[in-house]
This record gives sequence, C-alpha cells and structure tokens, in this order.
Amino acid sequence: MAKKINIAIDGFSSCGKSTLAKALAKDLKYIYVDSGAMYRAVTLYCLRNNIIHEDQTFDTKEVVEALKKINVSFNYNRTVGDSDTYLNGERVEDDIRTLYVSQNVSAISKIKEVREKLVTFQKQLGKKKGVVMDGRDIGTVVFPEAQLKIFMTASIDERVRRRFSELKAKGHNLEESAVRENLISRDLQDSTRKINPLRQADDAIVLDNTDLTHSQQLAQAKSWVDSRS
Repeated sequence: MAKKINIAIDGFSSCGKSTLAKALAKDLKYIYVDSGAMYRAVTLYCLRNNIIHEDQTFDTKEVVEALKKINVSFNYNRTVGDSDTYLNGERVEDDIRTLYVSQNVSAISKIKEVREKLVTFQKQLGKKKGVVMDGRDIGTVVFPEAQLKIFMTASIDERVRRRFSELKAKGHNLEESAVRENLISRDLQDSTRKINPLRQADDAIVLDNTDLTHSQQLAQAKSWVDSRS
C-alpha cells in the first residue's frame, strides 16, 4: 500500500485549483481542504457585521478583534459528496463564492493576524498526512515539506471565461468585464502582499491547464503522486 503524502496546490484565482484538488482527494481517498474558503469566511463575517464598509475600507484592528468571534469548519455533505464551509456553525458555502466576497477577500487576506490564525489551523490538518490543500501559500508556508507541490496557472482569458460561467450559472447578474477586473486586481494583491505572497515554490511543478480537460489534469497529477508515494 502506497504511503500517504501531503499535496500542496497553489495558483492564481479561477485556474481550477479547487476542482483538481477535490478530484485528486476523492480519487486518493485523502482529506481535501480549501484554504481559500477560510479567508472567504472571515471576509463574509466582516461584511455581514459592517466591519468592511461599502467603499471596501475597514479598520484592521476591528478585523483582528473579530477573529475572536470567528470559527471556520468543514463538514462533509453526503448529498454532493464534498465538504461544505461553515462559519460559526452556519453553512456558508454558497455565500462565500459571491463576487461581493471576491472583491474584498484579498485585502482581508493581507492582514498578518488573519493569516497567522488560519495558517496555524491549516498546519494542524496536515500533521497526519493524506491531505490535499489548495490556496496561494500552501507549498511555501503551510506545507513547505509537502511531498508534492503543484503550481497551477491558465491564461487570463480562460480564467475569466471560467469564473464568469460559474457565477452566471449560480444566477449572478454581472458583466464579464467586472470579472476580468476582479481577477486582475486579485492577482496583483495576492502577488504583492507583504505577508505570505502568492509565488511558486522552488520545488513545485507547473501545471498550465489552459487547454487541458479535467480528466487530463487529474491523470497528470496522479502520475506525479505515484512517483512520490
């Protein structure tokens, strides 16, 4: 029986990190952790409690203070065969995926205390191995010793198309230009923030999935797993 490993998947927004991570975890019977959902849940709490204002400004001290009242957890949803994100006991899986949250999450993710709290939790989840976690600093900060690190990317046009289609399917009425603007802005914020910026780990394998199907991506990732377990 192959030994279990930890798998870190990093990359830009809407490049298919979660889709691949979920499929890989399911195939390997590993635990899947969506680190981005944690930051989205914190952002949602701040939006609901008017800590983030309509002009997207906020007082960092208020966000840090709010962390004491925030608990993020994951519960397995048997109906869909996937884990749902919960904020203080409430299922918020759909709420955290809105463009409104997307427009604010990068700024909240920059806060040192927010990252420290969530990274500590993420590290604990990987102690027993057998975890697939996706995000922006998994291979560089959360699991620097991960046996397999994948850095995913795709063209901006393809990423916009995917994100726009996803939001439209969920009933969100918005312009494609707004999605493009949001992705470009998040790329810049994620890559230039001072605390744990998005970057490719030195030992990560690049997976450009612009022209790859889901099955092709999974097959490639599984071959990398086989070579390390």
